[in-house]
Amino acid sequence: MSSDFTHFDNNGNAIMVDVSQKEITSRAAIAKGVISMNEEAMKAVLGGAVKKGDVFGVARIGGIMAAKRCADLIPLCHPLNFDKCTIDFSVNESKKEIESICEVKLSGKTGAEMEALTGVTVALLTIYDMCKAFDKAMVIGNVRLCEKSGGKSGHFINEHL
Repeated sequence: MSSDFTHFDNNGNAIMVDVSQKEITSRAAIAKGVISMNEEAMKAVLGGAVKKGDVFGVARIGGIMAAKRCADLIPLCHPLNFDKCTIDFSVNESKKEIESICEVKLSGKTGAEMEALTGVTVALLTIYDMCKAFDKAMVIGNVRLCEKSGGKSGHFINEHL
């Protein structure tokens, strides 16, 4: 098995990567994603007319909770203690899109990327769940890692945005 794949042992079995010898460093990641919806759903979100409650507030909490539980959702991810986790939103009314941005910061031996990606995705899924009465054809997309820092690979900025 290729040594490039760190989640496999020499026999091809899936393993959790051993990070016991790694240094604790400051790590951060930012992920983004978008949900597009019809005009009725967008007006309901912006007008506070969604019967399930405050869409942005609930989606923010859902995204943060999901980021914190990433190791329970993604096989072989290490459980991490965050120093910071935020979910923010940017609305493009003319395109009928809401962008979710998740930032995770921690001091640890591994990652923040999967946590940020999980947070942003669940925030968008929460918006879908809260707004599906207005638009069942909403589309979630363009979920991506935008930036990460720390660890062996150093600083990364996604140039394909």
